[in-house]
Amino acid sequence: MENTAKSGLIGSPPRPIRVLVAKPGLDGHDRGAKVVATALRDAGMEVIYTGLHQTPEMITEAAVQEDVDIVGLSILSGAHLTLVPRIRELLREKGRDDALLVIGGIIPPEDVEQLESQGVAKLFGPGTSTHDIVDYITAWAQRASE
Repeated sequence: MENTAKSGLIGSPPRPIRVLVAKPGLDGHDRGAKVVATALRDAGMEVIYTGLHQTPEMITEAAVQEDVDIVGLSILSGAHLTLVPRIRELLREKGRDDALLVIGGIIPPEDVEQLESQGVAKLFGPGTSTHDIVDYITAWAQRASE
């Protein structure tokens, strides 16, 4: 399975999928984010991991500077209904509302529909296989490049 996204130049080889993995807010648990980042890298994607305690502004700036295709947020703190809409808003303001926004972490089922209505493409809960995450992102990138 080829892991590539559109390069923007006709006739040029496709570039690897670029993914930003970020830990917004005060959540200090990053093991899952690191496992996912490693799995994405091992699948041939370019991964930028921002580290812990990132503000929405820091995450957005990194997404713009790194020209990522996907912004993946890992949230375990319960602040998802505050942080995610702010990040989506900032991405729109910076002209990057084309970036796929996915979330991993502990999200109560009653919040899923609200997050999806705010532009979250997919929520990956605890126990999600890294293969499922790689497959989802790869399929999205293939559709986006057509």
